[in-house]
Amino acid sequence: MIPELGQFALVLAALVALAQSTVPLIGAARGNSRWMALGASASIAQCALIMLAFIVLAYEHIVSDFTVENVVQNSFAAMPLLYKITGVWGNHEGSMLLWVMILSLYGMLIAVFGNNLPRGLKARVLAVQGMIGLGFLGFILGTSDPFARIANPPIDGQGLNPLLQDPGLAFHPPFLYLGYVGFSVAFSFAVAALIEGRVDPAWARWVRPWTLAAWSALTLGVAMGSWWAYYTLGWGGWWGWDPVENASLMPWLAGTALLHSAIVVEKRDALKSWTILLSILTFSLSLIGTFLVRSGLTTSVHSFALDPARGIFVLGLLVAATGGALTLYAIRAPTLKMGGLFQPISREGGLVLNNLLLTTMCATVFIGTLYPMFLNALTGKTVSVGPPFFNATFLPLAIPLVAALGVGAMLAWKRGDLLGALGRLKFAALAALIVALAIYYFHNGGPVLAIPALIGAVWLVGSAIAEVAERIKLFTVPLSHSFARAAALPRSAWGMTLAHAGVGVMIAGMTGTALWTQERIQAMAPGDSVELAGYQVRLNSVGPIKGPNYDAQRASFSVTDKSGKLIATLTPERRVVHPQEQAVTNIGIRTNFFADIYGVIGEPDPAKPGSYVTRLYHHPLVPWIWVGAVIMVLGGIMSLTDRRLRVGAPSRRSMSLSDAALTAK
Repeated sequence: MIPELGQFALVLAALVALAQSTVPLIGAARGNSRWMALGASASIAQCALIMLAFIVLAYEHIVSDFTVENVVQNSFAAMPLLYKITGVWGNHEGSMLLWVMILSLYGMLIAVFGNNLPRGLKARVLAVQGMIGLGFLGFILGTSDPFARIANPPIDGQGLNPLLQDPGLAFHPPFLYLGYVGFSVAFSFAVAALIEGRVDPAWARWVRPWTLAAWSALTLGVAMGSWWAYYTLGWGGWWGWDPVENASLMPWLAGTALLHSAIVVEKRDALKSWTILLSILTFSLSLIGTFLVRSGLTTSVHSFALDPARGIFVLGLLVAATGGALTLYAIRAPTLKMGGLFQPISREGGLVLNNLLLTTMCATVFIGTLYPMFLNALTGKTVSVGPPFFNATFLPLAIPLVAALGVGAMLAWKRGDLLGALGRLKFAALAALIVALAIYYFHNGGPVLAIPALIGAVWLVGSAIAEVAERIKLFTVPLSHSFARAAALPRSAWGMTLAHAGVGVMIAGMTGTALWTQERIQAMAPGDSVELAGYQVRLNSVGPIKGPNYDAQRASFSVTDKSGKLIATLTPERRVVHPQEQAVTNIGIRTNFFADIYGVIGEPDPAKPGSYVTRLYHHPLVPWIWVGAVIMVLGGIMSLTDRRLRVGAPSRRSMSLSDAALTAK
């Protein structure tokens, strides 16, 4: 009866979502405070019911209840506990339940912490959240029941996909969904504002913390996914422009633009229409990602389902949500006044340029990802769009973006002084020039792309430091005064500095591994050695080992420097995971702050008895990719702790008549 309890909880949650999506909306239109208050109660009840369903599914996985089809297909009795828990969301049905649970959690947080919102706006926001929840609960109950029983339960299950049996995958999807689904809040605020017909600085202040939280979670989720691909798949790379990878990158780019655009609305009461549009498009891109991994249109290690019927259902939800919001936008956008005016050379102008470049980058990824699918669907022709296209279209746009990021923060609002801003960045420019000369000297001219790429990285880090130094008047006033000014700086300012510096660190890591990676692929027998980036890598032995749910061949490589000193011992494995009998790679890696040495053991080489195919890589600066991502996330978290964002927005200058009447009551 326990699985039926979870199913019943989902049915009740759908009924609550139906009430949440209608009654508060009608109440806001009529000015009925009781009907509007139902939105908060319903969102809390919906969250509790969906959490109950999720806990039930998790329990069924932990106890290995093989009367439930989802448990049979994604678990087995001998699987480690961590992967039993991971199996809850390591499949289509469970991942959708996690998706809708996070959606309901955001709705509950709005209900609990949104007391500073006008009642009408809060009711409309929660109603839109209820509509989204109702759509996805209908999807789960109609096509993706996680509690479906099986007629003849087997003794054991089929097991989780071996590629997903990894600690990184225990945390990657939840953070990714916290980002994807978190943008639904900005979407709901945008739709609510369009219904209400009012967008102002107070609205932007309410939207910013939710957008920032979603952006931070998505940044961490995407970074964890690239780290998983790097150390699990054994291919030596960290980003392959896979369609599902691109599906996570697109909302991140749009969300970054949205975050910056909301700042302009808050500070200068400008870019209202553009911010509303970005709020709609960012969540729509999140829905596109949900569609891609469930539509069967693309084959990827990241895909959850290949059922076209389910894909069509998600496509219907995407069309309904995006189409309805864009229709409302088309009707209301002409009524949104421009607000504060500004010169092209200003902080606002820099943020506009930032947005244009980010959205253009997002468009190139969108076209490169979806064009082959549309072409195949319409004509039956197959075309491959891979890394060469994205490198040729995406990367050139990043160069002016990096330059603008460095200068924009130094410009004043409304009217800026470009020459003055550049003058204050002279030390950042000098540091970038020194790096360029160092590259030229140490690499004999080096790869041509290395120079502008690392100049951009140092420029970003240097300009972020210069912006803080300018704020605290470092070296222009006594140090005690500078320290006092630093302590008084808003946390959001420190957060911005960390985020921009993190981008610079990440670019340096991407550049190092893209341009200076060394790869060796060969057949090696125990006792053989190969030179790699100045190191000697020797294969010592290859032998069988047994794990909790796998058998493996484990290799031992010793890495020594030119003097013969042992630097590291790598122990990669080639595993056969039971019960799927699927071969997977477990790499050996030695990492430090500046480079990784990375080893993979393959199958025996029939042309050379007693030897194995081995792949060895030296990745300069690759750890900086994930260090930079963590710095960016820390910047987002620091900004969220800013009291101005935690407490909420200032009061609006004037209330609507309905809000005034409710206040009087």
